Amino acid sequence: MTKAEVITKISEKTGIQKDDVTQAVEAFFKVVKDSMADGENIYVRGFGSFINKKRAKKIARNISKNTAIVIEEHHIPAFKPSKVFVEKIKNSKKIKQLAAQV
Repeated sequence: MTKAEVITKISEKTGIQKDDVTQAVEAFFKVVKDSMADGENIYVRGFGSFINKKRAKKIARNISKNTAIVIEEHHIPAFKPSKVFVEKIKNSKKIKQLAAQV
């Protein structure tokens, strides 16, 4: 599902104009990005947490040149779903059907 499809679904379910929904969704993403860039984590009860994960300094290899390179300590954005969210996915009949087809 794309961002445009999400905006359309929200607009249909709430009756709010697509332009207003688009502005709200874009504002939400901007707040998430700006807050995480400032080192803040975001916790949405019943949905999950947007957190900054710390990656330790490590030595990696460039296989094509056969050299070692140092990757400095850095942070990456991550999403951790809430227990409620995880349980909803685990108990989803549609997900179970898709898994059975594989």
